[in-house]
Amino acid sequence: MVIAFVRTIILYLLIIVGIRLMGKRQVGELEPSELVLALIIADLAAVPMQDFGIPLLSGIIPILTLLAITMIISVLSMKSVQFRILLCGRPSIIVENGTICQKEMIKNRFTVDELMEELRMKGVTDISNIKYAILETNGQISVLPFSNQLPPTAKDMNIAPQENGLPLVLINDGHILEHNLKLRGYDHNWLEKQLHSHGLKDPKKVYLLTADEKGQTYFAAKEEEK
Repeated sequence: MVIAFVRTIILYLLIIVGIRLMGKRQVGELEPSELVLALIIADLAAVPMQDFGIPLLSGIIPILTLLAITMIISVLSMKSVQFRILLCGRPSIIVENGTICQKEMIKNRFTVDELMEELRMKGVTDISNIKYAILETNGQISVLPFSNQLPPTAKDMNIAPQENGLPLVLINDGHILEHNLKLRGYDHNWLEKQLHSHGLKDPKKVYLLTADEKGQTYFAAKEEEK
């Protein structure tokens, strides 16, 4: 039992380190080669976890080898555009000037239902309003509407809105984040006043409290458990 526990922790930590080495972009947006790597690593790690007759190194060495290959491929992809195109492919324009490019749809085996679903997720319901819809190499769709379909910006309306800056979380699910509190230049006396203004004394009853650079706050109390 102890051996199984230790082997599982070692393999788990190894996979976590490997994923971290892949970078945040790859974790959120897997390219085909990275998806294959993730599936293979999961399979390699599962065998030593279940079969104690297999030496732990028999699972670790292949995983480390795959991670090393991935790092090499990543470097080559950064250095060579042609290699990156060969490995990941090219983005495909599937809607142009409000017209569906059917050849590109067929080439990428992308159905109309999938296209409509992706467009709805982007908040677009009328294809005729789209200048370009691009199927990226990670399978996501980028939608660029016509200029006259874009919402007006503050610059277009000659308005200069006040910049409030990035809000920092001061209380997260009842826990005071001391570091963020100091970054905003506040202390516990200020915090107590904020709680008092919302009829609370105990920060553990606060679900979320944030403050931006201009001192504007957002407060949410914990809901009572039924």
